[in-house]
Amino acid sequence: MSQDKPHKTRRQQPKQGGFGGGPISLSTEKAKNFKGTIKALASNLAPYKVKLAAAALLSVFSVIFSIAGPKILSHGVNEVYNGYVRAQKGQGGVNMEILAGVALCLIALYFASLLFSFTQAWIITKISQELSYNFRRDIAAKINRLPLRYFDGVPHGEVMSRVTNDVDTISQTLNQITSQIITSLATILGIVVVMLTISPTMTLVAVLVIPASFFLVSKIVKLSQKHFATQQKYLGRVNGHVEEVFSGHNIVKAFCAEEREIELFNQNNKMLYSSAWKSQFFSSVLMPLMSFVSNIGYVIICILGGYMATRGRISLGDITAFIQYVRQFNQPISQVAQVTNILQSTAAAAERVFEFLSEEEESGEPENPALPSEVADFSVSFKNVSFGYDPERKVIKNFSADITNGSRVAIVGPTGAGKTTIVKLLMRFYDVDGGSISVGGRDVRDFSRNGLRSFFGMVLQDTWLFGGSIMENIRYGRLSATDDEVIAAAKAAHAHRFIKTLPGGYNMTLNEESTNVSQGQKQLLTIARCFLSDPRVLILDEATSSVDTRTEVLIQKAMDNLLRGRTSFIIAHRLSTIRDADLIFVMKNGDIIEQGGHQELIERKGFYYDLYSSQFEGKDI
Repeated sequence: MSQDKPHKTRRQQPKQGGFGGGPISLSTEKAKNFKGTIKALASNLAPYKVKLAAAALLSVFSVIFSIAGPKILSHGVNEVYNGYVRAQKGQGGVNMEILAGVALCLIALYFASLLFSFTQAWIITKISQELSYNFRRDIAAKINRLPLRYFDGVPHGEVMSRVTNDVDTISQTLNQITSQIITSLATILGIVVVMLTISPTMTLVAVLVIPASFFLVSKIVKLSQKHFATQQKYLGRVNGHVEEVFSGHNIVKAFCAEEREIELFNQNNKMLYSSAWKSQFFSSVLMPLMSFVSNIGYVIICILGGYMATRGRISLGDITAFIQYVRQFNQPISQVAQVTNILQSTAAAAERVFEFLSEEEESGEPENPALPSEVADFSVSFKNVSFGYDPERKVIKNFSADITNGSRVAIVGPTGAGKTTIVKLLMRFYDVDGGSISVGGRDVRDFSRNGLRSFFGMVLQDTWLFGGSIMENIRYGRLSATDDEVIAAAKAAHAHRFIKTLPGGYNMTLNEESTNVSQGQKQLLTIARCFLSDPRVLILDEATSSVDTRTEVLIQKAMDNLLRGRTSFIIAHRLSTIRDADLIFVMKNGDIIEQGGHQELIERKGFYYDLYSSQFEGKDI
């Protein structure tokens, strides 16, 4: 494809033009608008409020049954102690019926707690996965509604990171956060109530541990946030670099640029490593510090409980139960502290997803679009068209031309003249900055983009095939086509012969990069696809550049049949392919400087003559 713009170094500036080509890892930055993002995330969870309420209720029941265990166990401990005392006095012993009753009651309680917890986890997991499904669906739909200009300025790896990394982060962390928040808060509240019934004094000591814990949490979170931000930044760069290098692996090899690419990767990878280990370290050190503070409180509780037991103010069974409650009490506090960190990760990932979903979409769709069926005359008119990828630098300047229905128009000129840009404007991949373009007397902006593009068939220099069979790739031009129609199109494009020589023929599966067929064969398949679509307006952008001369002659003959009666635009550098064009536009710096038939332009001995001579006579321009 011809490049109608100045060259820009990759990874330095966005490219212009082109038709488009276990433990949770806290790998995202701090959200810029934490409250707003959490509010937006909550609105996405609104449809699940009944399920969330059910999960919360189940979680509360699970906690209640779990909390009741130590209190009931204390009766068993008291019975063992009292039985031992009775045995020493010769007044009896341990009542085994009471112990059996306590054991059976505990088994029933813990089983009920497990059942409620399992059901709650199933509901929360289903909600988080449905939310991920919805996000991916919305992102996929959004990609198709974004203007081409967006992808000119954003690396493909960055878009992929939002579809994969960020959505996965939301799914995984949301699952953990929701379960932990509900369970932890219910556990803390329930345990405090039960501990108060045992000993208000010891409960006060246990609760005093909380401020110290949250003080540590706030300090750790503050230290970790800047490292999360750096980590996400360089994670995006690493993803983008890997995607870019893999897609151009052959070019990297051809120009012996492996060392340079490795150096660039290592630079980004070192920064990612540096920020990642720091963020993960601060995240992982949180739990040991929390455990340290909890153990200090635990020691104080044991000493105080022993003192109170010697004074007869508390029973041995209650001390045992209280110590278990303290242990259970510390765990949800630690989980809440961990959730604070995870919530930052979730909010940052969600913010990136919401930012993408809120990107400005293609504008200018009419409320009552003209119907493609209303157009019978496929003449094309450009009136004073101006356009620039950069508003300060126009690529097309005051371009005007009238193409009658069925005309074969060639557009030639040096690289950067604006040839491919004209086609992009015609198909509304971009909208003009000034002037207008019409098809059949109707402004292209009167049609919906899909309606307008249904007129066109396109064969580009840069071929695009997807992972699937050859039959499926050709049928992409018209999904309702039968196998016989697909084969007929392949024959018309002179692709049938080589397809039959491939293993599996039309059922052969192309790999992801279509490297199991040659570049010329890929071009023939895209031409066959265009034949099958049977378009009213045909666009050929260096369509035969990757085939040999003999095949090119055959394709040109086939193209003559396809072009007959259709308006067509042919962009070509090899001027021998456009001699039979009805009209040739010669472009330079965004303007038409010459137009006419081939022979007419040769006789003028102007710019076209120089271009033609440089190809066939070796004359310098």
